[in-house]
Amino acid sequence: MGDMQGKHGKDELPVHEVKIQKPFAVSRCEITFDQYDQFAKATGRELPDDEGFGRGRQRVLRVSWHDAVAYAKWLFQQTGKRYRLPTEAEWAYAARAGTETTHWWGNEMKQGLVNCIGYGSPWDGKGTTPVGSFKPNTFGLYDSSGNVSEWVRDCRHESYQGAPADGSAWEEKDGGDCGVRGIRGGMWLWAHDYVRSSSRMWNRPSLSGRALGFRLVREIK
Repeated sequence: MGDMQGKHGKDELPVHEVKIQKPFAVSRCEITFDQYDQFAKATGRELPDDEGFGRGRQRVLRVSWHDAVAYAKWLFQQTGKRYRLPTEAEWAYAARAGTETTHWWGNEMKQGLVNCIGYGSPWDGKGTTPVGSFKPNTFGLYDSSGNVSEWVRDCRHESYQGAPADGSAWEEKDGGDCGVRGIRGGMWLWAHDYVRSSSRMWNRPSLSGRALGFRLVREIK
């Protein structure tokens, strides 16, 4: 886990090994408006703005970290299955799909594989796409790079020094700042450096930006 190419900031270092202790399933796609709107209507919440990109199978945006956590709790109530945001380590494992390269497909950017500024899709810098518009990674997951950034459970740490080795969420321990939470994967508004598999960003958990979404994991006993 971390920047294995050694070309970026200390927040992606030191590179370290993680052994995830518990099996989990992960959403193949980011959560869509179709899915989130069911929750919002059932719980009397305001529907998030789609920014003119459309609803349905467009991935949901304008959702805060708190919104994502509430959605996961509601889904547990509906299904009896334990859903939650991924830890940063779980997210990185799923996004990398067994690779050690800059992106899951290799070290170079390639046109037509990701929605971010400047890489050859008709949506670059213009908006989101319906889920499944790009090739999945080798684990079968769509859009682990680009489109919308994805919330994770972890609080901010300025580096990986002291990071958990078991894949658990890293919260207040060792100086964590839980006034901001992790976001991963880059977005349609950003250039390619931010869609690298190891790129890390954070934001306030109350923020609901126009390129912020999420996917979930389901705990498997």
